[in-house]
Amino acid sequence: MLFTLARSPQQCDFSLIVKLVAQDDALLLMQDGVLAALDGSEACELLSQHVQSIYVLSEDLAARGLVGQISHKITLIDYTGFVALTEKHTQQTAW
Repeated sequence: MLFTLARSPQQCDFSLIVKLVAQDDALLLMQDGVLAALDGSEACELLSQHVQSIYVLSEDLAARGLVGQISHKITLIDYTGFVALTEKHTQQTAW
């Protein structure tokens, strides 16, 4: 399953989302969800401990002036990569 997070980790039940993502699932951080990718943040530490496949949308990082500030454990993708994730994961859940 592909989980997409478009809300800030402070504006949702972030710990629940992390618990729901299984071993074979992927999590895409987009819109304000990219804040969870900030290197050294509490949200990023929680993600790196529990989620295997984490992606962040580069266009949303750039729009928020956060390029170069994300954890090296998170994969940076563009919209083409987003489409590839949706093709790979037929089931999706948006947060």
